[in-house]
Amino acid sequence: MSKQDIFDFHTAMPIINEDTEFFPLMSQQDEEEMNNEETPETLAILPLRNTVLFPGVVIPITVGRDKSIKLIKEAYKGNKIIGVVSQKDVSIEDPTFEQLNTVGTVANIIKLLQMPDGNTTVIIQGKQRFSLIEEVQNEPYIKAVVKKFEEQKHKADKEFKTLIASIREMSAQIIQLSPNIPSEASIALKNIESNSFLINFISSNMNAEMADKQKILEMDKLHERAQKVMELLMVELQMLELRNQIQSKVRTDLDKQQRDYFLNQQLKTIQEELGGNSADLEFDALQERAKKKKWTQAVADHFDKEIDKLGRMNPAAPDYSVQLNYLELLLDLPWSEFTKDNFDLKRAQRILDKDHFGLEKVKQRIIEYLAVLKLKRNMKAPILCLVGPPGVGKTSLGKSIAKALGRKYVRMALGGIRDEAEIRGHRKTYIGAMPGRIISSIKKAGADNPVFVLDEIDKVGTDHRGDPSSALLEVLDPEQNNAFYDHYVEVDYDLSNILFIATANSLSTIQPALLDRMEIIEVNGYTIEEKIEIAKKYLLPKQKENHGLQTKDISLKTTLIEKVIEDYTRESGVRGLEKKIGSLVRGVATKIAMEETYEANLSNDDVERILGAPIYDKDLYEGNEVAGVVTGLAWTSVGGDILFIESSLSPGKGKLTLTGNLGDVMKESAVIALAYLRAHAAEFGIDYTLFDNWDVHVHVPAGATPKDGPSAGVTMLTALTSAFTQRKVKQHLAMTGEITLRGKVLPVGGIKEKILAAKRANIKEIILCKSNRKDILEIKESYIKDLTFHYVTEMSEVIELALTKNKVKKPIDLSVKIAPIIN
Repeated sequence: MSKQDIFDFHTAMPIINEDTEFFPLMSQQDEEEMNNEETPETLAILPLRNTVLFPGVVIPITVGRDKSIKLIKEAYKGNKIIGVVSQKDVSIEDPTFEQLNTVGTVANIIKLLQMPDGNTTVIIQGKQRFSLIEEVQNEPYIKAVVKKFEEQKHKADKEFKTLIASIREMSAQIIQLSPNIPSEASIALKNIESNSFLINFISSNMNAEMADKQKILEMDKLHERAQKVMELLMVELQMLELRNQIQSKVRTDLDKQQRDYFLNQQLKTIQEELGGNSADLEFDALQERAKKKKWTQAVADHFDKEIDKLGRMNPAAPDYSVQLNYLELLLDLPWSEFTKDNFDLKRAQRILDKDHFGLEKVKQRIIEYLAVLKLKRNMKAPILCLVGPPGVGKTSLGKSIAKALGRKYVRMALGGIRDEAEIRGHRKTYIGAMPGRIISSIKKAGADNPVFVLDEIDKVGTDHRGDPSSALLEVLDPEQNNAFYDHYVEVDYDLSNILFIATANSLSTIQPALLDRMEIIEVNGYTIEEKIEIAKKYLLPKQKENHGLQTKDISLKTTLIEKVIEDYTRESGVRGLEKKIGSLVRGVATKIAMEETYEANLSNDDVERILGAPIYDKDLYEGNEVAGVVTGLAWTSVGGDILFIESSLSPGKGKLTLTGNLGDVMKESAVIALAYLRAHAAEFGIDYTLFDNWDVHVHVPAGATPKDGPSAGVTMLTALTSAFTQRKVKQHLAMTGEITLRGKVLPVGGIKEKILAAKRANIKEIILCKSNRKDILEIKESYIKDLTFHYVTEMSEVIELALTKNKVKKPIDLSVKIAPIIN
């Protein structure tokens, strides 16, 4: 019986009115009168979620759905007759006609109550059963054509009478055994005269599933309904007897200290009745899982030792859950469980080409790795490190590689990690110990050979908790990582099958020992031509999809994309370009959403209206009418850029002043350049006495931005020579390179990024070290066809190429003798 029996037993009743205070039990005569009533042809249908209404039974229902509230209120004002049908799936909030059971009960609304908490409660009494025929209305609530459910007449033979007597007796036993049902309920049962109402009343109140209750409602033979009720009562009686038996086993005098013991004993007794206690079941389950693992003998021996330790522990002890979690981790790790590699190299090449434009070096290296793996079938995975500016696709390349190989993909962000335990884990002796992120990621991947991206490896920090980059030495050493030791796991784990791909913006902050373990692949920035292709093939379609636009809704011409690249972005990658294209797409989306007319083929005016005035001016460097101003090429963390070196002379005593927030290396370059110029003044036609009578000021604009690096020496010397000779620097010329005190020009790095910056700034000629010719050869010839390169080895060659023969229009008269300053 359910816990609502106190209410239900006292509210079972015959036909009553809403002013009735006490509801008497239904008599045989009352039932006959109710059965003889005519069933309406159409009824408003009230779906019930957790209840089945039986004829003659009174139940309270809390109505929450808006449709149901409207139905109840309208019916209460009318004849108060509705149809009640239970729904097939209780999880459906608003069931349709097809989602209702086919047999329901005509109900009379006795009372409508507004509860203090705002809910609406209605008391209804079942009358007759009916079958749903067809739906005639679904708004504001369901209305359907119904047909009276005809019940087959049954002769009350001796067998049936015995069955009814058994049901009464079993119901009385359940009332007696259940602590939640008052003993007065048994008196109510004895006073029910009608066998049919007795079956309905017990069916409504017994503790059974809704499906079973609905099945009873749909039976057309009273004898079958009685047998089904008998079966369900038998199950309920057995469960009550079993519960009382379990409770009697552990019943004892308890005090506060015994309370926890009692709860554990009761739980243990319940589990014994189910066939074993939880500790034994967990122990057996762990051993069964261990039999299926493909681990080495050393790991198997370690697991056996640890599971034996678990078997000796008290399940109530705090260490029990710690040991259990540890064993489950060992079982969750994919020991020697590999995904199958896809060795279709042409397919891999297509996937890499489709997902990323350019990046030929990286793609070639991946195809090489696949080719060797296909031939050898077993090799240690390389440790690749992709180095390049932000936004060139280093991280997303890992996903494409995983897709091409058919492997799982795992990404671990290393930016800001300062704790060594993040890599190696904590020892089990610590409270809250857990494995490191390497092991946790492999567990998550579920395979022993994923593509593992270590993102931003150059951003790893160091503090008092250890040096994570040192902990990565073992992970990223192909000769050592077949036996990686995690402090939590406590056994060696083989990482040699994992394809590690590290990404970094700069190599300068990576520990040398760690750098030595990786294969460095430079991912350079994109040329304007490459950016245009990327924008067409990837960025614009992606932004259209993200903003719900069709292909025909917006079109960007090549010249327009080039304008966005040159006037609104200054980057090696395409992240900023994607944001600008996203702004253009949103501008069009706004027009479409507001139903305004617009032109799908955007114009220059449209771009400036949406993005604003151009941010960058590629002709900013021009204007060489002043001596001492030289355009240099610099490498920054976001790619290449142009850098101006300005030098000027003023009467003084030969003092050198450096401004522009320069680092030590750039300051040294300026000192070396001035020293070289003093030593070789005659070669450049400079009176050496000028160095003692004129102060030199070297400035690099954008003083708020820190600048440093070894590639400004050539530019510094050219700027100083131009100032002392008052000769102009050629137009559309830039340079990069370091110098020695002897005037030798040394090679520098970041050449491709610097070349891209020069193209963006409309540079036509570039001076660089002869040793950097190999870097130029790696760039596609079509990208640099408009540039002229001058390869030099001596500083005298730079001066010859960079400075014009003519002096500026208004040169400083360096021949004027400066009067000595007298203190």
